[in-house]
Amino acid sequence: MSEDWAIKIEHLSKVYKIFDKPMDRVKEALNPFRKRYSRDFYALNDVSLTIKKGETVGIIGKNGAGKSTILKIITGVLTPTSGSVQVNGRIASLLELGAGFNPEMTGVENIYMNGTIMGYSKEEMDERLQDIVDFADIGDFIHQPVKMYSSGMFARLAFAVNASLEPDVLIVDEALSVGDFMFQFKCMQRFKELQKKGVTVLYVTHNTQEVISTCDRAIFFHEGCLQFESSDVEYVVYKYAKCVRDLGEQDEPNESNNDVVLTNADVNENRFGSSEAIIKDIVFDSPNGMLEAGKLVNGKIIIEAKKNIDSIVFGFSVKNKNGDVIWGDNTTRIKGDIKLKEGENVIAFSTAINIVPGEYLLYAGIADISGANRIELDQRWPMKKLKVFSQKNVPEGMVYAPVSFFVE
Repeated sequence: MSEDWAIKIEHLSKVYKIFDKPMDRVKEALNPFRKRYSRDFYALNDVSLTIKKGETVGIIGKNGAGKSTILKIITGVLTPTSGSVQVNGRIASLLELGAGFNPEMTGVENIYMNGTIMGYSKEEMDERLQDIVDFADIGDFIHQPVKMYSSGMFARLAFAVNASLEPDVLIVDEALSVGDFMFQFKCMQRFKELQKKGVTVLYVTHNTQEVISTCDRAIFFHEGCLQFESSDVEYVVYKYAKCVRDLGEQDEPNESNNDVVLTNADVNENRFGSSEAIIKDIVFDSPNGMLEAGKLVNGKIIIEAKKNIDSIVFGFSVKNKNGDVIWGDNTTRIKGDIKLKEGENVIAFSTAINIVPGEYLLYAGIADISGANRIELDQRWPMKKLKVFSQKNVPEGMVYAPVSFFVE
């Protein structure tokens, strides 16, 4: 019986020597007593990980966290300092624009070269060539040397080649962030096709929304270490956001505060912030908490502050069951500062509910922007459920915008 894993990583480390001065490299190499003039930098530090067949895994982390390094080791571009990597199946990768292309060869010649590297015969590549050319859609440039290509053309051809050859494992490192809207749309559609066919996908991106909406599992790297991983993708993104905003565990809301329930188990809420001000509730002026699609609704944001705060920003967003952001807004467009006084504060708002009927999750957050650095006060991910209904039949889509038709 075949193994159910696609990638197996055990105790993987990648260490670079850092020298303060160029001459120190020579001194260390020639020193008879092996005196060190360098210090070790761990791009990866003792990482162990197993990726199952058919999983789509998002890898997130700050710049320098080790994301690209681990992908380059998996694909054989880099050699690890210690540890091992096993790949079960044929692998294709989009690590960086132009990687794997010979700049002097034409697009067609590079297609055949990449196919050969992946183990395809010329006859098999002949059958796939037109599909690849059509997907790349770069016109006559397909017959020109790739050194003449723009970054968008590189991305088109690279994705077309690697996705059309249907590998067992596809690795993508930020390569899809270039290109126009239609190219990105085609890529996401092909992504979904590959997922349905059981292709294992490793996807590095800074777009956490894409990770939430497309990935089965998320992995958070920080300073070369595997910090956190889970199939609860949204929770991994929450942990990453705390790191990006330089918030430690001490920034969690104080559990001794009896004025507010810190987590809402009904929606599996994740919550963080300094708790110097907290969102007690967001209430809508609607019967039974039901919001009617297409209607204007009024509401109030109730905030409890422990001290006076000179300027805050409040924002919220609405997500569907797939984790897609349907709509969101914040107070940055308001002229002047929104101040909080110690005690209870109320911010009124009104909005049109132009989303289709269904159940949604409401996310909300406030931050102190009085000083040079933004301080997160209270982030509630998600805060509560929203239910939207309509008295009319609703067409497909996410936006509620009924059309009136007139026959002339």
